[in-house]
Amino acid sequence: MEFKDYYKVLGIGKTSNAGEIKKAFRKLARKYHPDVNPGNSTAETRFKEVNEANEVLGDPDTRRKYDQLGANWKQYKNMPPGASGPFGSAGPFGAGPGDIKWNVNVGGGSGGRTMSEDEVRKMFGEDPFSDFFQTFFAGGGRPGKRTSQPAKRRGHDVEHPIELELEQAYRGLTQRFSIRPADKNRVRNVEVRIPSGVTEGSRVRVSGEGEAGQAGGSAGDLYLRVHLKPHQVFECKGQHLYLTTAVPLTTAVLGGKVDVPTLDGGSVRLKIPAATQPGQVFRLKGKGMPGLGQRTTAGALYASVRVTLPDHLSAEAREHYEALAELESNPGKARTA
Repeated sequence: MEFKDYYKVLGIGKTSNAGEIKKAFRKLARKYHPDVNPGNSTAETRFKEVNEANEVLGDPDTRRKYDQLGANWKQYKNMPPGASGPFGSAGPFGAGPGDIKWNVNVGGGSGGRTMSEDEVRKMFGEDPFSDFFQTFFAGGGRPGKRTSQPAKRRGHDVEHPIELELEQAYRGLTQRFSIRPADKNRVRNVEVRIPSGVTEGSRVRVSGEGEAGQAGGSAGDLYLRVHLKPHQVFECKGQHLYLTTAVPLTTAVLGGKVDVPTLDGGSVRLKIPAATQPGQVFRLKGKGMPGLGQRTTAGALYASVRVTLPDHLSAEAREHYEALAELESNPGKARTA
């Protein structure tokens, strides 16, 4: 096991003060954060190293003990197996690795937040701490030997897709699902209340129905990802509904009213102004998908006009259309009796 030079990791000197350590840490944490470098394993490793270095050098007491360790590294390196680390069995933090907190500045500026070991493990995998750190700063002993009890770990969240008819999403429903978790062989039946107003891509959370926790930790959550089946009449985009409504030619020309169907099985009377054009869209406020969880208002229903032409003309109707055609071709000619 090699000595880890935390000063070199942060790119600072051994005489750097607390402000310089904090400034160097924040700069590197922003540079190598996984959110900025998705899928970059090299940046992930550097991010862990930077946080590990800050965990030790950012605290005056642990920094002093680290400096003492550096001066006597060869002596500690050659300790016989089973001997205590240079700071005793509890390490300089006086606690096992389950109690370690990592202060990670994730948003830039002066703010930061503390991450628990469980959060760090979830971000970086099973072993986010180096052997060097574990041996001398998180429990003592030789590499691989941990004297503390395993930390409780919350189970992973599980996502499961579900398909709903548009009417089901509009009204809401209670439905039973059969789930086979990744950590279990048996199928588990879960009854879930789907609230009204869910839309494409909505996630319905079911608390405690994810993977089981470890070492007494709580279970994760189950998330049901909603997929809406295509509908014959309505198209759903977010909370809004869209349809095409037929308008007779005479109504489009002269104006009038038509009935537009709604998803709840009813209809609404729509006023059509004179000279309405094909493709013109009318907005019916509050006739779309209902607000989800009463946090949002209902969406709108958008009706696009499709002008319908007669497929048969009576003699009288033909006479009137011919008169209209004559009028359109000679707009300045007065009609005589």
